[in-house]
Amino acid sequence: MAEPGEITTLLAAARRGERPALDALFEQLYPELRRIARARMRHTDQRIVLDTTSLVHECYLRLLGLDRLAATDRAHFLAYASRAMRSVVVDIAREQQALRRGGDLRFVTLDTGRGFPGGGADDEVLRVHEALEELAGLDERLVRVVEMRWFAGLSHAEIAEALGVGLRTVERDWERARSFLYDALKAA
Repeated sequence: MAEPGEITTLLAAARRGERPALDALFEQLYPELRRIARARMRHTDQRIVLDTTSLVHECYLRLLGLDRLAATDRAHFLAYASRAMRSVVVDIAREQQALRRGGDLRFVTLDTGRGFPGGGADDEVLRVHEALEELAGLDERLVRVVEMRWFAGLSHAEIAEALGVGLRTVERDWERARSFLYDALKAA
């Protein structure tokens, strides 16, 4: 396990654009990133052909594509990584949904004896994503709290530190976000 000072040093170097520092940061935090990815995939449709390792690697590639990394500490970095993982899963769900709706169009004979596949977890991933997008229009910080808590598995104290707010603020934000998402998903 990396020392907190070592992570901070690596983050500072990564913010300056030093690629070896980002590589070392991923190496040091790899077990935590896999834990986050495992939690993320647990809430995802089994038909999404992506495993925990692949999700972490896709996250790494997305973060490499950033002009600069703005994370200042471990919790902030894990929140960034969690957001990147969410983005990967949403993109895959959209791609699979597009294929289901004719993106890879082939002509077939209609067999009326077969049922049509209903909405799957791809649809659910997209509904959650859309609800989070709607929530972002109301309060961006609530979305950050959801991403850090739900997707990254950070504690309220870690979220408060990453966002620079009080613990009670995070607790209230979490309750507000949960309430909003419950209502938004129930209506969908």
